[in-house]
Amino acid sequence: MARNEQLIRQHKLLQLLEDSRFGRTLDELRGDLILDLGLSTLHTRTVRRDLEALQGAGYDIQNEVLERGRIYRLGRNHTAVHEIAFSATELIALSIGRELLYPLMGTQYWHGIETFWNKVQEAIPEGVYEHYQRYRKVLYVSGTPSKTYEAQSGMLKTINRAILEHRVVEIKYKPIGREASVRQIEPYGLAVHQNSIYVVAAAPEVTDESERLRNWKLDRFTQATVLDDYFKPDPKINLNEFLSKSIGIFSGDSSTPVKIRLGNRSASYLREDPWHPEQKLELVDPDDPASDTILTVPASHPRELLPKVLALGSDAEVLEPAEYRQTVADVVQKLAQAYSD
Repeated sequence: MARNEQLIRQHKLLQLLEDSRFGRTLDELRGDLILDLGLSTLHTRTVRRDLEALQGAGYDIQNEVLERGRIYRLGRNHTAVHEIAFSATELIALSIGRELLYPLMGTQYWHGIETFWNKVQEAIPEGVYEHYQRYRKVLYVSGTPSKTYEAQSGMLKTINRAILEHRVVEIKYKPIGREASVRQIEPYGLAVHQNSIYVVAAAPEVTDESERLRNWKLDRFTQATVLDDYFKPDPKINLNEFLSKSIGIFSGDSSTPVKIRLGNRSASYLREDPWHPEQKLELVDPDDPASDTILTVPASHPRELLPKVLALGSDAEVLEPAEYRQTVADVVQKLAQAYSD
């Protein structure tokens, strides 16, 4: 636990020094750390030890005595030591990645993206930047997110701190169409999925291990408070594995193989834009390239499959499991009734 707390402090110290043109005193750094990290107490000796640890790791942190006291700041060698040469192609790739991360705008993560982007633009040769600008006029990124999480930046800081410190978080959570409820969660990580941020967290009151870990949509948080209670992370939890078992965000310890009959046109779409890396497409009649195709794809909940199937219209039919087929059938019946009136 102490190791994680030290890591958080040192990372925040670097951010404070990066943002400070004229340096900061130990007392100023201590005050900013208490404010930004929500600490109750912090001794200046601890701040000094963290600075010394960063220096030992290779960061050029210098200090000098001024009228307001001894100040600490990043030296000029800080950027030179990590200087990287960028090509126009690499700059284009970086700019596209930046645009795809617009949901993080206004958060502490976006701050790092923007400061790095600004440094890159300042460091590259003028000719390289001019080539980049000309090329970007013929390359456009569409479908970028229309929402940001600027309003939730404070909650993101709280949750990020709890993840690193393995602290229980009390949240006020309001699902769509339901009343808000106060819950306690054990956060393991964050996931960005289709323009939305989710908190991957365990629900302590759930005893079934296969159901404890869930994805909580940050949009539905109205409050988040770090408690003084700690939790012991489950060493068997692998977030990469957990999040890769389904076509959507309804992930779990296990997924269900769903079989869908596709017409030739829809099958072509799925070959161009797969729903999942482990999906399988098999012709009903291997000797007839124009025959229907059976898609087998993993899913964790009927609701994540529903919009994808409906988007294909009558060219897709869910065959099994029965629960998934019935979910689509119920919606289709309601749509048919609505359009027949």
